[in-house]
Amino acid sequence: MSSLLGWHCTLVFMPDSVVRPVDPQYASPEDRVGFADGFPVLLAARASLDDLNARLATPVPMDRFRPNLAVEGGAAFDEERHARAVVGELAFRMPKGCARCQVTTVDQATAQVGVEPLRTLARYRTVANKVYFAQNLIPDAEGSVAVGDDVRYI
Repeated sequence: MSSLLGWHCTLVFMPDSVVRPVDPQYASPEDRVGFADGFPVLLAARASLDDLNARLATPVPMDRFRPNLAVEGGAAFDEERHARAVVGELAFRMPKGCARCQVTTVDQATAQVGVEPLRTLARYRTVANKVYFAQNLIPDAEGSVAVGDDVRYI
């Protein structure tokens, strides 16, 4: 794999015997997460990022938040006003926003660490001492999504 990609890398695998449940406060007992932090999918909306970037001296790219799904359209933070989403044919529960950590302050291309965007987000996106941006999702079934799929909040 390293020779194919042109840089050193390691392939990792999580066998079926490894079970990482999603936080039971927000999930069903059968819900699982793989290598992600706490939820299987993270959705971030371009309109929400645009709202944040309008408040920053230097805009940040979407990759600072590392979403699985980056969606276009709608109003800023519209994704937070719904309990469910359908992406293409796949339905998701949207149990809670994503509390952000210091990783958002790391430039993904250069590894330079700063204070933004967390400092600015903290000014208007703090609830109970946690800073929120993007939405955690749990799929209702196995399936796939593709670039260009329609996204509907329900």
